[in-house]
Amino acid sequence: MLALQGYYDGKTIHTLEKIHAQKNQKLIITVLDEFIEDSDVTETHQTTARGSLASYANPDLWEKEQTAWEKAVTKKYGND
Repeated sequence: MLALQGYYDGKTIHTLEKIHAQKNQKLIITVLDEFIEDSDVTETHQTTARGSLASYANPDLWEKEQTAWEKAVTKKYGND
C-alpha cells in the first residue's frame, strides 16, 4: 500500500508526488479536514518541472511507446 499527498482544486485531484499505479488499480482516497495554502501549491509547481506535462499523458498509449522506435525504423527501412 502506498500513501501520497495531494490536494483538490475544486475540479480535479492533484498529487504532489508521482503515482506508481497501474490501469484499473483500485485506490482509496481519504479527504482530510486540513487545507493547503494557495502559496504552497504555487511553490510546489514552480520549484519543479517534474510532472508538468502529466495532464497531457495518455496511459492507453504507454504500451505502444515501448515499440514505437522499432516500428518507425521498420516502416522507414523495411524488414531486411
